[in-house]
Amino acid sequence: MLTYQSVLVIHIICCVFMTGLIWTIQLVHYPSFAFIDSTRFTEFETFHASRISWIVMPVMIVELMTAIGLWFLLAEPWSLWNVINSIGVLLIWLSTGLFSMPIHARLLSGKNTELIRRLVETNWPRTILWSLRSLVLIVPLGRLL
Repeated sequence: MLTYQSVLVIHIICCVFMTGLIWTIQLVHYPSFAFIDSTRFTEFETFHASRISWIVMPVMIVELMTAIGLWFLLAEPWSLWNVINSIGVLLIWLSTGLFSMPIHARLLSGKNTELIRRLVETNWPRTILWSLRSLVLIVPLGRLL
């Protein structure tokens, strides 16, 4: 049986992992799209989308499921840290679905420097949200320890 503590630890691990990954994507990976030769860009984008999904989607799904689980396991689900964390999870999913995924879908048609710029630009909210959530989760982690 999953306890509040185990769900919280899994949730924090997912959030911190995604924070590190999103900073790498934001500062290194997405900007590197501009350096891919136009003749191979579609092949590159297809490779990127298929490979990154194997890393990102399972972690994001577990993160979402544990965020929901915390609402049922917490003695005080409306605590400030849980509300902020949950809003952050929701906003990350919305940003991914409304901005990142559509831009990636359009990049499958070929290299477009404006779309690459928009991809980097619209990824900042996710980068900031995961970073803030990692900081916010220090509160329950401190209580757990």
